[in-house]
Amino acid sequence: MTDETEIKLEESDTKGRYFARSPAGDVAEMTFSKLGERQIIIDHTGVPDAFRGQGTGLRLVTRAVEDARAAGKTIIPLCPFAAAQFRRHPEWADVLKK
Repeated sequence: MTDETEIKLEESDTKGRYFARSPAGDVAEMTFSKLGERQIIIDHTGVPDAFRGQGTGLRLVTRAVEDARAAGKTIIPLCPFAAAQFRRHPEWADVLKK
């Protein structure tokens, strides 16, 4: 497995997830809830051992930040991992809900 594992998005009217699937079928995911049209709440990030040490969790959060920025949305990072990534990446402040 490489860092090039594709990050995909699945979403409904109220929830969604970004995920990556390993060739063996393991799934790393970051789930979120939608709060209106302009805000998402990242509520969980789960990365199985098959992905550990490859930056997959960071890539999931980064993709959410990029998509939020492009859509003019803000993010509330309730998930401890996502919140830690926002603290480490001050350049994401434009999408962080204040």
